[in-house]
Amino acid sequence: MRILFIHGLASSGRYKMADGLRNLFAPCEVIAPDVPEEPEEALAMLKKICKEEQPDLIVGLSLGGFWAQMLRGYRKILINPGFHVSGLLRKKLGRFEYMSPRADGAEFFEVTPALCDSYERIEAVQFDGISETDLKQTTGLFAIEDEVVRCLDEFDLHYPGRSYQYHGGHLPNYPEIKALLPGPVAQLMKEN
Repeated sequence: MRILFIHGLASSGRYKMADGLRNLFAPCEVIAPDVPEEPEEALAMLKKICKEEQPDLIVGLSLGGFWAQMLRGYRKILINPGFHVSGLLRKKLGRFEYMSPRADGAEFFEVTPALCDSYERIEAVQFDGISETDLKQTTGLFAIEDEVVRCLDEFDLHYPGRSYQYHGGHLPNYPEIKALLPGPVAQLMKEN
């Protein structure tokens, strides 16, 4: 199985969940790119990776769930997706440090009003073009105690009956992932 892991904001493909997926679904291949902070560039890069690599499954965490949701035609699991990052970022303008190492060595990124505007433009069309296939191929996992985003109701509006809740925070640890992911992954593979 080939899995595309899409990390969240201020992170990288080296985020610990990528290794967690490798361990949990061995001997799978996990593709875990460093996603650019600029949204148009990020979406174009992810669409290109999907076209070239044809992943069997996409796992998106937080902002990665936002990106995964827009990749039509693939099985995907969105973990605590943030569908409105522009609003969060507008409250945190300035320079921020990455939480995990980036392949290009970048240590910081800048949140500007222009970056927020770019996210807002994509957010406005993020649910456009959802097909019946996408409805069946998308599952959402939502932490009940999520301290960062709360998008369960919006997910359920667009993907009715495709969400699951669990006790935990925004960034799940490996024991939570180990308990949460195998069931939905097996179900997606069986159904589709």
